[in-house]
Amino acid sequence: MAPDPRSIRFLRACRREPVDTTPIWMMRQAGRSLPAYREFRRKHSFKEVASTPELCADVTLMPLDYFPVDAAIIFADIMTPVACLGIDYEIVEGTGPVVADPIRTIAQVQNLASIPPAEAVGTLFDAMRLVAERLDGQVPMIGFAGAPFTLASYLVEGKPNAELTATRALMKDHPEVWHGLLDHMTGVLIDYMGEQVKAGVQALQLFDSWVGRLTPGEYKEFALPYSAHIFEGTAGLGVPRIHFGTGTKNLLELMASPDPEVVGIDAGVPLDEAWNRVGHDKAVQGNLDSKLLMGDADTMVKEAEAVLRRAGGRPGHIFNLGHGVLPDTPLDNLKLLVDTVHGFSA
Repeated sequence: MAPDPRSIRFLRACRREPVDTTPIWMMRQAGRSLPAYREFRRKHSFKEVASTPELCADVTLMPLDYFPVDAAIIFADIMTPVACLGIDYEIVEGTGPVVADPIRTIAQVQNLASIPPAEAVGTLFDAMRLVAERLDGQVPMIGFAGAPFTLASYLVEGKPNAELTATRALMKDHPEVWHGLLDHMTGVLIDYMGEQVKAGVQALQLFDSWVGRLTPGEYKEFALPYSAHIFEGTAGLGVPRIHFGTGTKNLLELMASPDPEVVGIDAGVPLDEAWNRVGHDKAVQGNLDSKLLMGDADTMVKEAEAVLRRAGGRPGHIFNLGHGVLPDTPLDNLKLLVDTVHGFSA
């Protein structure tokens, strides 16, 4: 019996193989846009959900009850692997990750722990195993990690700061501290991603949420070597790896250079232009502007079809948003987008 096309569509596209229709999944597809999630969070805190395998699995699988996306992505926080460094942080509603003791000195870097991921965040891998069991091959599961630059920026700033004031000062004035921090973190992230594959994930995405704030020169000096090391260190895992950042229209060629199988494209550059720049030997993922899902449905459909036309029917396009689903996105628009993508290319 032939496999259900939906079970292989996403992974085939990652490998630039022909598919029956363009696969689609959405960053933050499990979140406040779903009525069941809002009800869920009235009963359970984010920390409780993220640290309880059964609850984490429930949230991860919620989108599949609403629309036929072609992959599930594990419900976790970008900061989760920081626990391997022995650093405490909290997620503050309306703010994001907050670190009580921001890293500013070489002594702090030298005192960082290297706790094995299975010991530091074992409940996450338990959740992944549970998701894999419950999915039973229906669609693949995606795991992820924050890239070294983005995680380091949170640890240095102490909380989200778009200006990256302390980060820039540390990079330029105390490069030994910066490079020591990222070198230590990179090894931890390679282990963390490897444990995810052991737990059943079938693809990995490296999120570099803040890297678009760098110039190409800064990126090459302060961020790329560490992301490249991660792609080198995970090359033998046997799963597709997606390299994604926001505000990265000036960095696309560089982000493709560590040889990920897929380059994620944000909404800041047309998909066809981005694909030409990263090379047609890569798959691409993206790139409808998330804000379009907040407005008129007809406009959203028109813009989604424009993205699909820019892909030109070439093997290797995975439809996604240029960023995550916004919290108040109408559920009907999410359903319509999935149907539009599947119907356009059927």
